[in-house]
Order: sequence, then structure tokens, then C-alpha cells
Amino acid sequence: MDSQLKKGMLEVYVLKVLTKGESYGYKIISDLSPNIEISESTLYPILKRLQSSGCLTVDSREHNGRLRKYYRITELGFERINEFLKDWEQIDKIYKFIAEVNDESI
Repeated sequence: MDSQLKKGMLEVYVLKVLTKGESYGYKIISDLSPNIEISESTLYPILKRLQSSGCLTVDSREHNGRLRKYYRITELGFERINEFLKDWEQIDKIYKFIAEVNDESI
């Protein structure tokens, strides 16, 4: 899969997980894991980008004597999901066209 397309999809996937409520890194990874394998070294740069773009907020709190960062989706994050879904309609049309052309050449 194209790395830029995958990057964008992962960002939206992380945002979607956060629509269920605030969460922290390890929990986000476990929520994503049924559908995709993702490591901490992949997740944390995504969370940083989403925070920088205003799609989520971060709150640090103590948990078992250590600080844990909790991530929460913002209104801009919800908008990003909706934009992705609109874009996906176009991607789906392109995919169907390409698949149809590919079937004809077989």
C-alpha cells in the first residue's frame, strides 16, 4: 500500500478509536490491533501530528505513580473523519473503475 495513503488512513483510524472516549497509547494500540498491527514507534508520531493539527488534545495525569498521556478527539478531529469519508467515496469510485478495467484485460 502506498505509504502516504496508509499514513492518512492510520491517522483517521486513530481518530475513530478516540470517538469512543479519551484513551492512552497502550490502549489505543490494543484497540487498533484487531484490524492492524501498529507499534508504539508508529503510533506516537501519529498522535503528535494529530495534536499539532488540532485534531486531538492531550492531558497528562498520574496513574500508578507515573504520568500517562490521555488523548481526546476534538471537533476538528471529527471533521477530519468526515472529510476522509467523503474522500473515500471518490476513492471507491476510482477503485471500482480500475478493478473493472483490470477484469476486462484478463
